[in-house]
Amino acid sequence: MSRPTAATPLRVSALLLVRDRRVLMVRARGRDVLYLPGGKAETHETDVEAALREALEETGLRLTEQDVEPFGTVLEPAHGQAPGTMVAMALFLVRPGGTLDSATPVASAEVDEVEWVTSADAGRCPPAGVETLRRLVAADLVD
Repeated sequence: MSRPTAATPLRVSALLLVRDRRVLMVRARGRDVLYLPGGKAETHETDVEAALREALEETGLRLTEQDVEPFGTVLEPAHGQAPGTMVAMALFLVRPGGTLDSATPVASAEVDEVEWVTSADAGRCPPAGVETLRRLVAADLVD
């Protein structure tokens, strides 16, 4: 696979779990920024499958495709990548009212901590996270 560029963005998927007007984010091992649970899709995975797998790996949350709905895609400069590299992050919103409303996300071996954030935490997020917070606020889901 070729190196992602502005013309061919890095394809990732992320999970949006919102509770009490805050969204779940994780701090990756040894990093100082907050990310949405998610990551790159394996070659055999769809965007939603990648989001579900990464959420399980990073937070222990076991979801199915029926638990989520598409929330759009953000296209922003990729954090920690070569200048000009863009990321296209497909977002999947966890539907409220299911068993996950009471599930407790936990930090896995891949992440140092899980944290519930609002738009006030945007300064701790990479560009795709900032844009996602903006969209969650616009949708009146997060403060």
